[in-house]
Amino acid sequence: MSKPLSVAVVIPCFRVRRHILGVIQRIGPEVAAIYVVDDCCPEESGRFVEAECADARVHVVFHSENQGVGGAVLSGYRSAIADGHDILVKVDGDGQMDPSLLPTFIAPLLAGEADYTKGNRFYHLDEIHAMPAIRIFGNAVLSFMSKLSTGYWGIFDPTNGYTAIHARVASHLPMDRISKRYFFETDMLFRLNTLRAAVVDIPMDAVYGDEESNLRISKILPEFLGKHLRNFGKRIFYNYYLRDMSVASLELPIGVLFLLFGLIFGVVHWIDSSRFNIPAPAGTVMLAALPVIAGLHLLLAFISNDVANQPQRPVHKLLSARFGKITPLKGH
Repeated sequence: MSKPLSVAVVIPCFRVRRHILGVIQRIGPEVAAIYVVDDCCPEESGRFVEAECADARVHVVFHSENQGVGGAVLSGYRSAIADGHDILVKVDGDGQMDPSLLPTFIAPLLAGEADYTKGNRFYHLDEIHAMPAIRIFGNAVLSFMSKLSTGYWGIFDPTNGYTAIHARVASHLPMDRISKRYFFETDMLFRLNTLRAAVVDIPMDAVYGDEESNLRISKILPEFLGKHLRNFGKRIFYNYYLRDMSVASLELPIGVLFLLFGLIFGVVHWIDSSRFNIPAPAGTVMLAALPVIAGLHLLLAFISNDVANQPQRPVHKLLSARFGKITPLKGH
């Protein structure tokens, strides 16, 4: 009989002194260990937890320099993996994430149905009113960009930080290359796609209290756009040209070429017609329109194939469990 899987919680801490003890107190007995990561917190959250928390499950990890939420989470992952835990749950220390939902997040992993679970605050439509309007709009835009760059078309709310991951999958992530700050959650999805990990959304409500958020949608959208384009290019190359080739591998470049040819050809002849006030012949119009139509059709076919190609089968059973040894994947 195999032993029960051990669950560990990672809590990144930066200016969460008011909330951290309450978050720890609400974590249930299904959790074997809690890793509080003090990310060079100016409030000394780690020292505060050491002094005020009597929970024997708590281990405090200190950063001498601020590494961002991603850096803190990855430090917690490394510590939990080194200690032999099997499932790693990330919960923020500001009280926005309800620890009572933790069994729901780990259930698909315990059942072998997923490698990674994440929260989705948009599932219950009647609860969205609790979220500020700017966050609704920003998350909608970020979710669409995330679908393109990560290949997980069936998930939403990509910046949601309430997550759980199987340690075997986490141990194969290139941790030194994952974005450490606000792009962390989305970059994690991109890296998980390169492992073909199965990801499942977990419905949850949006909760906003007196916590202060450092996330500004208007500030991060331009930065995220560039990183999404970079990851999209990498993912397409990895999945459709390096690891495998399919009909979609032809649809994308041919579709782009047809579309660009039709647009450029049409614009050039439209300018000439306007300059000399001579109507373009029907043949010229068709020569511009047909490649555009064919290009759009091929690109839509590629997207359809990409949607169908998102990972569905959990891979943690196939990966060797080399806990404590993080080997970055080359080329990421």
